[in-house]
Amino acid sequence: MNISFSKQTPPAPMVNLSAGLINHIPRHRCKDKAVVVLGATGTGKSRLSIDLATRFDAEVINSDKMQVYKGLEIITNKVSEEECGGVPHHLLGFVDPEADFGARDFVLHASAAADDITSRGRMPIIAGGSNSFIKALVVDDLHFRSRYDCCFLWVDVAASVLDPFVSRRVDQMVDSGLVAEARGFFSPAGDYGIGIRRAIGVPELDEYFRSERGGASAATTARLLEKGIEQIKSNTRILTGRQLQNIMRLAEHLDRRMHRLDGERPVAGLSARIVGEFLREDHMDFVSAIAAAGPNRPAAGQLISTSAAGR
Repeated sequence: MNISFSKQTPPAPMVNLSAGLINHIPRHRCKDKAVVVLGATGTGKSRLSIDLATRFDAEVINSDKMQVYKGLEIITNKVSEEECGGVPHHLLGFVDPEADFGARDFVLHASAAADDITSRGRMPIIAGGSNSFIKALVVDDLHFRSRYDCCFLWVDVAASVLDPFVSRRVDQMVDSGLVAEARGFFSPAGDYGIGIRRAIGVPELDEYFRSERGGASAATTARLLEKGIEQIKSNTRILTGRQLQNIMRLAEHLDRRMHRLDGERPVAGLSARIVGEFLREDHMDFVSAIAAAGPNRPAAGQLISTSAAGR
């Protein structure tokens, strides 16, 4: 919030805010604004974040723990350059596939990205399905909490709708080259506990790749491939259920600041209205403070200029 005081000659403030009025102004409203888009895998978080970014002059910070790694574009379902629509994305495909990138690393990089974005007069939108990363940033990290006021948008889709959708999406990923992509990350040692090899879609095909290398019959390899694909679907459904539980636990820390959106309906318009109101809160709080000040408020004609921190 910026308050500008115009002066005359001899110097005299055009706005003479009394101590009583100043005490009514909400001092906590000096934070930068950020939007956090949450939801299970397949609910449309990326699409929504890009839509909001184009409307509100924002940039996206990825919070998916597998999409931070280089490689496996199909399996991790990274947004393509075309899908980004010119919206800058941060923390996407920048970590070595063999590295161990955890919540602390995410907090460090996400905070730096958010600070960079706001320093250029734009708004960060944090989007992804790794809720442990989001909690580490918006709940556990003092720097981020002290600097940013967040609006949380939860895109929710019922399991009865989401489960068939993610199964169809796995089939589409297979058609797009999932198996060949996963083959490049096959581990003969069976080490799938670190880096990008943890991604759903790689460990599930281990037995199939071993059968290929071992010279198994075509019938055997076909059966193992089908088995691996079904495991990918099953593990993805398990993941979406776990993500839902984590989002509900996260909501307990957010003091009712999370907006649940019905992802089975169009959410772009409603989300834009919610974010628009969120960005206007500073201005509304300032006006309310002046109105509540009663007889101490400035007389008509005195100049008060305010601007919201969210731009």
